[in-house]
Amino acid sequence: MHIVHLHTHSHYSLLDGLAKIPELVMKAQEVGSPALALTDHGSLYGAIEFYKACKEAGIKPIIGCELYVAPRALTDREANTDRKPYHLTVLAKNMQGYKNLIKLVTIANLQGFYYKPRVDKELLKKNADGLIILSGCLASEFGRAARDGDTDKALAVAKEYMGIVGKDNYYIEIQPHQMADQLKANSVAHQVAKRIGRPVAVTNDIHYLNKEDEETHEVLLSINTGKDVDDAERMSLKGASVYMMTPEEILQALPNQEASIEETLKIAEKTQIDFEFGTSILPEFPLPAGETDTTAYLHKLTKEGLKKFYAPEMMEQAQKRLDYELSVIEKTGFGDYFLIVSDIVRWAKNAGIGVGPGRGSAAGSIVAYVLEITALDPLAYNLIFERFLNPDRISMPDIDLDFGDDRRGEVIDYIKQRYGDDHVAQIITFGVMKARLSVRDVTRSLALPYSLGDQIAKLIPVNVDLKEALTSVADLKALYESDPDAQKVLTFAQKLEGVVRHASTHAAGVVISKEPLVEYVPLQKSTTHSTRLTHSTGSGQAGDGEGVTTQFDMKMVEAIGLLKMDILGLANLTIMQNALRIIRKIDNKDIDIQTIPLDDKKTFQMLARAETVGVFQLESAGMQRYLRELKPTEIEDIISMVALYRPGPMDSIPDFIEGKHARKKITYLHPSLKPILKSTYGVIVTQDQVLEIARLFAGFTYGEADILRKAVGKKIKKMLDEQKEKFISGAMHTQAIDRDAAARVWDFIEPFARYGFNRAHAACYAFISYQTAYLKANFPHQFMAALLTSEHKNLDKVAVAIAECERMGMTVMPPDINQSFVEFGVVDSKLNPEHASNESEMHVERVENIPSDTPKRVIRFGLGAIKNVGEKAAALIVDERTAHGVFTSLEDFLTRIGGQVINKKVVESLAKSGALQTFAETNKILGGIDTIVKYSQQANKEKSTAQGDLFGSVVTIDVGTLDLPDASPASKKIRLAWEKEFLGIYVSEHPLKGYVTKMPHNVTPLGSLSSEKAETYVRVAGIAAQTKAITTKSNQKMAFMQFEDLSGSLEAVVFPSVLEKYASLLESNAPLVLDGRVNMKDGSIKLIVSAVYGIDDELPDFVRNNGNGGGHGNGYGNGNGYRSGNGDHTSGNNAPKIVKKDPVVVLTLPHNARRELLTQIKTCITGFPGDVPVRLLIPQNGTYHEVNIKTKITPDNACINQLKTLVGENNVQNP
Repeated sequence: MHIVHLHTHSHYSLLDGLAKIPELVMKAQEVGSPALALTDHGSLYGAIEFYKACKEAGIKPIIGCELYVAPRALTDREANTDRKPYHLTVLAKNMQGYKNLIKLVTIANLQGFYYKPRVDKELLKKNADGLIILSGCLASEFGRAARDGDTDKALAVAKEYMGIVGKDNYYIEIQPHQMADQLKANSVAHQVAKRIGRPVAVTNDIHYLNKEDEETHEVLLSINTGKDVDDAERMSLKGASVYMMTPEEILQALPNQEASIEETLKIAEKTQIDFEFGTSILPEFPLPAGETDTTAYLHKLTKEGLKKFYAPEMMEQAQKRLDYELSVIEKTGFGDYFLIVSDIVRWAKNAGIGVGPGRGSAAGSIVAYVLEITALDPLAYNLIFERFLNPDRISMPDIDLDFGDDRRGEVIDYIKQRYGDDHVAQIITFGVMKARLSVRDVTRSLALPYSLGDQIAKLIPVNVDLKEALTSVADLKALYESDPDAQKVLTFAQKLEGVVRHASTHAAGVVISKEPLVEYVPLQKSTTHSTRLTHSTGSGQAGDGEGVTTQFDMKMVEAIGLLKMDILGLANLTIMQNALRIIRKIDNKDIDIQTIPLDDKKTFQMLARAETVGVFQLESAGMQRYLRELKPTEIEDIISMVALYRPGPMDSIPDFIEGKHARKKITYLHPSLKPILKSTYGVIVTQDQVLEIARLFAGFTYGEADILRKAVGKKIKKMLDEQKEKFISGAMHTQAIDRDAAARVWDFIEPFARYGFNRAHAACYAFISYQTAYLKANFPHQFMAALLTSEHKNLDKVAVAIAECERMGMTVMPPDINQSFVEFGVVDSKLNPEHASNESEMHVERVENIPSDTPKRVIRFGLGAIKNVGEKAAALIVDERTAHGVFTSLEDFLTRIGGQVINKKVVESLAKSGALQTFAETNKILGGIDTIVKYSQQANKEKSTAQGDLFGSVVTIDVGTLDLPDASPASKKIRLAWEKEFLGIYVSEHPLKGYVTKMPHNVTPLGSLSSEKAETYVRVAGIAAQTKAITTKSNQKMAFMQFEDLSGSLEAVVFPSVLEKYASLLESNAPLVLDGRVNMKDGSIKLIVSAVYGIDDELPDFVRNNGNGGGHGNGYGNGNGYRSGNGDHTSGNNAPKIVKKDPVVVLTLPHNARRELLTQIKTCITGFPGDVPVRLLIPQNGTYHEVNIKTKITPDNACINQLKTLVGENNVQNP
């Protein structure tokens, strides 16, 4: 006997269903089901994935949904009546039913959402065609009545739904779950079915696959509710047996129900859903007046563009390439697509929005270039079209677009206006429970100590699943085998890994459809509403102004043929636009960033010094290190570095650098590779070179080479083996070489084909890198002001930018009521308010007539960034000052601004930030703050009653003068504290500066910490801006510090054992030195503190000692005195052997050891206190310098093994 499960939940029933789609289908195969339904709660998230998986498995897919039905109208929202909707099992019988199901789910989410997405019966009536309705589970309207034994009510409900969907499409549902309520409901269900003459169908309400998954499912529900798994009050399905039962198991629970099982097969036979994949549903481009044919219009535009961008001597080559590309575009039917994208880009440029030079492989298209979609000439930069649109394997082209992040929403608004609100939406994305997250979630659910989950999570490498981690990480395996709680956590976590945890809005994806989107895809409200896409279709979709998102993710949207575009917001484009605006104002120069010289000497000198804070793609510590070694001299160097600086290819960077500086002999595996790799010194830099090798060495076409690239990238063994054989055979034939020689070239290219960047993408990124670097090198004040404005909401980045300004010799000053604008601005520091007659004399940024040789420029903090003031009030102040000149006194300011802005909180904030310092000493203003507010109120009152005469002249308002009390000036310490409180950072000076000379030389600036240093040990110095102590579940105290230095800040975590030892230092609020481990939990950098020292105290020799006296410095002198990493721990076989009279552990540092290694050694040895001394041998000038460490250790196996891991197997001599 077989069964078709008609009531099935996957993990797309978020944090309620456990089964992933492939596993669900596989299980259905195992139990012999010829068909399977998917009925997730209130959504169709998994519909297309489910359909495809079923088809591949030879199972008939039935698409459905467990809808929520409002007790009254879907618009009713009264808590006591409407908060608990009914469940209802609904299946699509055919494609019309599927379309109606899309409409129901969409309207439920956009209009009917009240705790749950709800439909109502009226809506069901309008969209019932092609649907099958089952009476539902115990939570349905029928089920609740049946559970209560109310047969009459159940009968009435059944008749009502039967009237909605038609008698032949309505079924009574029973379930085999062994609960008293369910058994009672089943009895009533049989009675009702008999009275209405409809069959009974048995369903399973599947939430997980196997009986033994029940505990894991309970953990999932615990995570859902945020309650411990043992909490009796939480939602639970324990004992309900909601797993996928076999027919035999169902009959054991429900004897004599063979007919009810058979009915599921009959229902499945009535359904038929068929999708056509591989076809595109492109919207039609609205042609301008006078144009009637898309192809002709595309030819016209590209012909005009060709003349604009190519000189006569290049025209023949460009025309040949254009003709070829157009033929491919016409063959594939993507002409409308190029016109749509071109129109969007053209509109954005005309609107003054920053547009990137291109992104991804699209820059390889000359059509995209002459339509001004991209800004790089594919002929000049040797970019391949087939990498973008492959005539041998046609798929939808993918042109991703970058716009200034502050105006991305305007671009989407334009698309919406152009194609219609109901044709445009953003795209959903699903966050899954990855290894580390699932471990932490499970630990919380089981009410186990946080420290256990933290310990386990830290042992799991990034982007490695738990199964692999348990076999490859010895410490994790040992913990699993020795600790029952750890084993329990990891067992559950493995089962939860990959389960969908939440849905959110994709950062870039936008979909545009030919017909209203609800014809193709279910929709819901966005989790973010920045783009304000709204829908109001004939189906009655939401018109409340909230964002709209597809319920299908990016891959499924593309699978059904819809046009998907990535509309990205890039901060660097905004920074450049703002910098160019400031340059126009203060230098009267209108720079076209697309035509700047690509050989600017100042730019490359700056890049060679690696002064790249704020430079796109080039500002990480690792990239800076390589730039100093490379010393780039041309744009090709930047393209190569952008392409190589990523996992995998990064290993080739040293060879590339050595090749550039001719410090190594370049060899090639075969002569045919030389013309391809010569320009990159024998190193494969981009995927395009892989394609060229496949073409010229192995005889592939470009299209075939791109198929090879995709096969390698997907790592599907069958495809990979086929392509490898084709490559080797092709090379043997083309080059007349043996199999081994061909295989060596395959082995050479295969890793890079998997991980490499395509050249077009690298080139586009490199151009933005160069453009930002050019602006920084040639217009430093303007660029840094724009950078600070862009980063103003991220105080850590603001601190880094201000530190960079100081390194560059620029001054960033606190806000000033007469000089600051809403944002950061560039001003002339020599101009004083009393000497300025109007705004144009005062503020450089907004003025056309300020000469470029102003005496000294500084950057002023913006008024909009002051706490309690905000951008709206700041704009009012600036607008008044711009219209009527600077404020000549405090009285003048209060009179002119008045009650629009002024209240006690705003006055205090302006004063303490330093913005009113130009009028009076801050303490005087604070002492007279009540008087000031009264004065403002009086001025505002008189201003509102004053009227102009008949000729429009203005009545002068005179409220008299302010009499403020005398007060002593605030101390520097207090002023700095005010800056920190009201600006978020120290601007005029950092209190830590006075301690720079007292700091150890081997500290790491916080601003240099990144993911590259995760799980390494560092020493940092700074101050605790805030400290919060908490009590753990085990009744121990631990602390969280917001720790900051001159370069940035982070959260420092002090666990109980460390806090107990150093509590007195943390209470002092004095500058501190911290040792600890860098942690990247949840994507933010934290420091797990292992030791604390006071800078004012006498630091231990180990802390103060600078090791071998090298020149790394503490990073606070010139801003670039540090390196990252801890060396490669090479063998110390050549180190001298020490003859030891007394026991001593001798550690020989590798020749290339970096300063962080000392911190790691110190952290290690403090964990093994004992009575055996430790001696360091530090390589110096061809010999070794001995340093005896005062800390003594117990050199047991654990200690020695850790030390060997740090310095190398042969570099530890144990007594």
